[in-house]
Amino acid sequence: MSDVETRFAKVAGALEGEDGVTLGSGKRGFGSDALQVDGRIFAMVSHDRFVVKLPRERVAELIASGDGLAFDAGKERPMKEWVVVTERVARRWLNLAKEARAFVAG
Repeated sequence: MSDVETRFAKVAGALEGEDGVTLGSGKRGFGSDALQVDGRIFAMVSHDRFVVKLPRERVAELIASGDGLAFDAGKERPMKEWVVVTERVARRWLNLAKEARAFVAG
């Protein structure tokens, strides 16, 4: 298990079972196990990177600050509401996952 997968497992463990949150449930998000709220993906590991779904403005803010990278799901076109969260802010992954859960559940 990679460091990213280990940290994601901790995030998943902290959120799983809260307010309709599940891990996986048989769905695969962009090729990875994913955290879902009411069946909608809000956080996942994809190609050994932690990825969350947030409002476009928040994604742009994270990218501009260097805390995030554009996520393209292999289609060579960035997805505007998805961001790869860099490992340099790994201590904030749980908070960003909670923010993503709130956004998706919204």
